[in-house]
Amino acid sequence: MYSTKDIEDIIYKYLPKEEGYGKPVIEAMNYSFKAGGKRLRPMMLKLAFDMFTEEAYINGESELEKVAPFMAAIEMIHTYSLVHDDLPALDNDMYRRGQLTCHAKYGEDIAILAGDGLLNYAFETASKAFLAFPSNESVERSFVILATRPGIDGMIGGQVLDVTMSGKELTEEQIDYINLNKTAALIECSMGIGATLAGASKEDTDAVIQVARCVGLAFQVQDDVLDIIGDEAKLGKPVNSDEKNAKYNYATIHGIEKAKEYVNTMSKKANNILKSLQVVNEPAREKLMDLINTLINRDY
Repeated sequence: MYSTKDIEDIIYKYLPKEEGYGKPVIEAMNYSFKAGGKRLRPMMLKLAFDMFTEEAYINGESELEKVAPFMAAIEMIHTYSLVHDDLPALDNDMYRRGQLTCHAKYGEDIAILAGDGLLNYAFETASKAFLAFPSNESVERSFVILATRPGIDGMIGGQVLDVTMSGKELTEEQIDYINLNKTAALIECSMGIGATLAGASKEDTDAVIQVARCVGLAFQVQDDVLDIIGDEAKLGKPVNSDEKNAKYNYATIHGIEKAKEYVNTMSKKANNILKSLQVVNEPAREKLMDLINTLINRDY
């Protein structure tokens, strides 16, 4: 499994320089991007790519030029979503990963623009793969995935329902929609891009996306559980934020034990699908399985 530092050594190279009239917002963008985290999405993208290639190519410059821009872009999109989630109009959180959120440090106006900047810069970054691999079909298809899964029929769509239903009891269908889109969509995006860039077949790519969906659902419900019983010091953010914001989720509706059972079920399903894949790089599959199990069973 790649370390967080391995991934950061790749994606940090794509951050914009803090200069010119835009420096205040670029500084806020980079502050939020470097605020820590598991680097889950770019890591899963890279491992999904590795599974269908003969070598991991962590040091293979030509292949890395295809994958790395998408790794950085997906983390930029994830970071922008967190910057906006933390805003007073949404979750109004002052701390994330143990440090001040973007709006708490730079003000709400700059935080809004920083989120906008990260989203736009994500696509500017991903487009670098076009320059390195002109007319490459896998790059083109990956760009389409990047443009759709975080959008109105993906992550943003899930966030919209989450916001508009705040304080209202949710149906099972609505909970599934929020979890599938607000959280799982970006993980599907990451792993789907990884498999696509590696040239995996449509059948294998669809299976990888199904794995990602199960991981995303388990990850979100585990997050809901930790929001209730987690250690604030380990989490690096306040607990009981869903209760504070009057938000219902799988754990608050079904209880902690049912939520844990659900996480276990989704975890097993993800592992079973992953085991059934015909991959080129077996060590990469094992690393991805280890990562999935670590994430799902995390306590922070």
